[in-house]
Amino acid sequence: MTATAPSATVAGESAESAPSRGLRAWLARHPLAAYAIRRFGLYLVELWGALTIAFFFFRMIPGDPIQTLIQTLQQNYVYNQAASAEVIARYQTEFGLDGNIFTQYLKYMQNLILHGDLGPSLINYPTPAQDVILRSLPWTIGLLGIAAAMSWVLGVIIGAIAGWRRGKLGSTIITNLSIALSHVPFFFVALILVYVFAYTLGMLPARSAYDSTITPGFSPDFIGSVIKYGFLPAMSIVLIGTFSWILSTRMLMVPVLGEDYLVYAEAKGLKPWRILTRYALRNCYLPQITAFGISLGFIFNGNVLVEQLFNYPGLGSTLVTAIQQLDFNTILGVTDMAIFSVLTAVLLLDLLLPLLDPRVKYWK
Repeated sequence: MTATAPSATVAGESAESAPSRGLRAWLARHPLAAYAIRRFGLYLVELWGALTIAFFFFRMIPGDPIQTLIQTLQQNYVYNQAASAEVIARYQTEFGLDGNIFTQYLKYMQNLILHGDLGPSLINYPTPAQDVILRSLPWTIGLLGIAAAMSWVLGVIIGAIAGWRRGKLGSTIITNLSIALSHVPFFFVALILVYVFAYTLGMLPARSAYDSTITPGFSPDFIGSVIKYGFLPAMSIVLIGTFSWILSTRMLMVPVLGEDYLVYAEAKGLKPWRILTRYALRNCYLPQITAFGISLGFIFNGNVLVEQLFNYPGLGSTLVTAIQQLDFNTILGVTDMAIFSVLTAVLLLDLLLPLLDPRVKYWK
């Protein structure tokens, strides 16, 4: 007896099983778009969840912001009699505190998403909270944003050189200094700088953001005053931040130096500086770019202690004042901005990293 072959075979079964039309087929043909859509959808879910948690957390803080407002008005002789029930009810409606907590949540999210309205600010009533935040935002971005960028650039460059020249005297000194100083608080360095440059030498001002005798504007005098007054708080952040980036970059650089492709590049006769910048450093800066993008998101919180120490009018000082007076709208506004900035930075990094490094794939 002889075995008989099957009378028919299914040719191209895998091709036929794959969808050829519709949304799934289009996404299969465009993996980059599919990845971006999935990642953006996850971003929206994360953003909604974080904003919701922040709202309920701050709403559960004990205290009555309406009574705080009434006391403030009485102290300023704006309101000199006991508040009636009608006045309190109007303030509760205006601040979004009427109804149960779920009603407050729905009203808050509707105003935030549809109108970008955070409600009135208690610390500067009746100014909207978003206006109070936007007045402080440029100072925080100008101080912490520039300081963070400077510390990242200096830390990556110095850390790469320290790792490349490991075992040398200069590399050893820099590494030990970084280990010793990377975890020193910003405000402690700020106190030392104030004592030396402001009180001992008298070279730089110790408080405020600019000279009060100069009219704010895009004039050379005002810009020079802003730089002069912001030098000490910026340096306190740059010094500690640089040492932290030096340690992390050196930690990433040292294991790479033993890779075969670097030995091959050296055997080809390439110059050491080219090997460092074009081969070794390219495999180290991707984690640093990710960390830097996330750190940029956190600048919207403001460095509270540094801004308080220098009486700097940034988001950190605004947040402290809002917490002291139970200004929920301003507190939530600063918190929501920090949440949005961090999640957006992570989203952009997820989309850009595969373009920077072909080893990173858009996973299906």
